[in-house]
Amino acid sequence: MQSGASRRRPLGRTIIHVALVLSLAFGVLAGAGGYWAVFRAPELVRAPDDPAVIAAARTVPRGRILDRDGVVLADNERGPKGELQRVYKGRAISQVVGYASSRYGRAGLELAFDAELSGLASDPLNDALRKFGADPYDPQDLTLSLSYGLQKAAIAALGDFRGAVVMLDPTTGEVLALASTPTYDASKVADPATARQSFEALQADKGEPLLPRATLGRYVPGSVFKIVTAIAGLGSGAITPATTYKEQPGAEKNGLLVDGFRVRDGHHVTTRSKALDFIEATEASCNIWFALTGLQIGGKEFVDYAGRLGFGAPLPFDLPTAISQVTGGSGSAPGGFKDDVELANAAYGQAETFVTPLQMALVASVVANGGELLRPRLVTAFAGKAGKREVGPETLRRVIDAQAASSIMEAMVAAVEGDLGRRFTAGSKVRGVTTAGKSGTAELGGTGEPHSWFIGFAPADAPKVAIAVVVEQGGRGAEIASPIAGDLMTRYLAANP
Repeated sequence: MQSGASRRRPLGRTIIHVALVLSLAFGVLAGAGGYWAVFRAPELVRAPDDPAVIAAARTVPRGRILDRDGVVLADNERGPKGELQRVYKGRAISQVVGYASSRYGRAGLELAFDAELSGLASDPLNDALRKFGADPYDPQDLTLSLSYGLQKAAIAALGDFRGAVVMLDPTTGEVLALASTPTYDASKVADPATARQSFEALQADKGEPLLPRATLGRYVPGSVFKIVTAIAGLGSGAITPATTYKEQPGAEKNGLLVDGFRVRDGHHVTTRSKALDFIEATEASCNIWFALTGLQIGGKEFVDYAGRLGFGAPLPFDLPTAISQVTGGSGSAPGGFKDDVELANAAYGQAETFVTPLQMALVASVVANGGELLRPRLVTAFAGKAGKREVGPETLRRVIDAQAASSIMEAMVAAVEGDLGRRFTAGSKVRGVTTAGKSGTAELGGTGEPHSWFIGFAPADAPKVAIAVVVEQGGRGAEIASPIAGDLMTRYLAANP
């Protein structure tokens, strides 16, 4: 039998085991501390409930927001008790700039760039040191590509309608106007004395004034979507500008039969005896020609090319965007379509096709820019004590080649300036300038008047502005959206010859 002394473990081994356990424990603590102090530091020091963020909101003036010409859109003032609060230029920019409220938080650019505006957007080390007062805040002023004058004009043009206008410089991606109606008074939401009453009234308003329709509104596009079909058709090689269909002339009278469903198209009577090519079909806005083109492209290729334009995912933009879709994607046919009936109807902008106004402005911009898609930009510069940082143009991808883009441009010019096209795009022509465009009348399945649409750009030979206009239940595209687009493009080009 072994004695008690002989059964004891050597003291040295026990010390080593204890040391290893303690080392492991300290290692875990150090790793956790490093994780929270370094990797999660930016998130923590910008969280709404972080003491540094709360202190900044109360004591540090937020950065201003300015338009492209230096007009101050958002600024600070002292309330009756000496507290800082935001004030805004006017209702026209409410959906873009948003609000910063001590009661209701942030929206719009005030939310998207909260860290920069509050002075918490530097490197993680400086962010962490601010907690100990080792580094001052550096609120950034934001300069936008937006024109306040053009924004006001877009809001005024929409009037009492619900709708949206998006205007872009197609060569730079700069957003010139991003208008949504109805609007609201963001200063009242930011003012503690009026915030509750104002915000509750906005929430109860059936017009949904808090919804930024230009970026988060999703609409049936109607015939403006035919430009997406043209991009997919010419880009994939499924069609050429000379493509005609033997079924089209005869089908215009009784409709094109697709698996038992009739595609109707009776609004261009003068073409019934003629097989239209691409440019003629675009000018005439021929549903049947584009339905046949959608079937020719095929579902998978159609969805793939729409994806190149930005469909199927949020757009890379300074504000959140809803996802535009060609189809709901629940079907078993190629591309997620349910069948050929859905594909044929989607090709002229009906079925389960939904788009945002910003997405359709980008569609027009791709054609205007020779087939290249640029990232849409709203914020063009940041300026603070540390200096100024500018945000330049960024090409996302080439969607189609320049030749295909030129053919689509020619078709869109015919849709505005051709003898037949003028019937569908009345008022969109910019006087003295060759104008390209496409109107749309988006049927809503018996739920009221159709949405009125227009997309286009000018001058067609050297584009400076692209536009998308949607007026909810405004009727035919030629009646409401087209004149709004023409007036706004005329205004912009007059100021920027």
